[in-house]
Amino acid sequence: MDRRAFGLTASGFGLIAVCYGLARFAFGLFLPAIAVDLSLSASFSGLISGGSFFGYCLAIVVSAALTERFGPRFVAGLAGCVATIGILGIASAPGGVTLAAAVLFAGMSTGLASPPLAAAVSQRVVTNLQDRANTLINAGASGGVALSAPAALILGSDWRLAFAIFVGVALIETVIIILITPRAATGSGDHPRGLPALNDDVKRLFAAAFLMGAASTAVWSFGGELTRRSLGWSSAEIGTLWLAIGLVGLTGGACGHFIQRFGLNRVQGSFLLVLAAATILVAMAQNTVMALVGGGLFGVAYMALTGVYLVWGIRAMQERPATGITIGFLAIAAGQVAGAPIFGLLLDTANAPIAGIAFALVALSACALPRHLGTARPAS
Repeated sequence: MDRRAFGLTASGFGLIAVCYGLARFAFGLFLPAIAVDLSLSASFSGLISGGSFFGYCLAIVVSAALTERFGPRFVAGLAGCVATIGILGIASAPGGVTLAAAVLFAGMSTGLASPPLAAAVSQRVVTNLQDRANTLINAGASGGVALSAPAALILGSDWRLAFAIFVGVALIETVIIILITPRAATGSGDHPRGLPALNDDVKRLFAAAFLMGAASTAVWSFGGELTRRSLGWSSAEIGTLWLAIGLVGLTGGACGHFIQRFGLNRVQGSFLLVLAAATILVAMAQNTVMALVGGGLFGVAYMALTGVYLVWGIRAMQERPATGITIGFLAIAAGQVAGAPIFGLLLDTANAPIAGIAFALVALSACALPRHLGTARPAS
């Protein structure tokens, strides 16, 4: 990988870390403290978390079109700006309604971020290294989660100060990504535009990613609340769960290598099993070891699976990589919009073990949707 490609991969990793780790998933880390300060119920917290994923859906629908029209640099920079403003809104939110609006806006940054980075990789990275570059960039979400964890460990329940610090980090990354990302658009000339064809490959991708996204909300949105209820953890202790998710999740960046070696379907099925096991461990944790092992397994499974659906989308639409990513990631977000309120409702009306087992079964159900091998991209 040459210097320009390495610089793009590193800065793309940073943008994903800010948008996913700080602007989106850090909310779940600080949710117990936020809920106490703003008097939020588990059901309302689930609706707010769903709002973050809904914001993602809104943005990713237009991100590919914007990338094809204006180029990767404009949209990647826009993602950084939206993340910065959204995090600032969370830090200063006076009540639940304002917080919900800020979380929704911050969540839009994640929808904007991935398509332009995929388009930039297709321009700047040689073909046989693109899967690895894309999955390494995608692992930035774990990097952001790992970055947010020390803030919880050091600052405890002072979530406003933590998000204020995140604002500064987001601002710096926004400047870097604008300087490094290529400007040129790829959606002109003979490149196709408009809605993608809904062939069997695309339908299977959407359904599998939707189910995985729904299942993931058990930990992303409620991992902190689950450990608070079962183990009595404080905000600082919950930070160790996020640290485990983030640090172990970084290994999910090797997903591109695994896909090339073992095939997309085997990797998807294996990590769906890991995701289900991780969900049960966190939901039924009786001690610190169970919780941290569950968190680590969840981190690597989620990062690997998002990498799977990223690569699947690009392979399904090789001439429109930004649009291909949009399909898979929109499905993940749509599942998260549906999953977070349902898990919150189960947590309020039943109990944590039942909710955890139910969502583990949702993850396993995605195993029934492998990609047809006949649609796989020929080896280059």
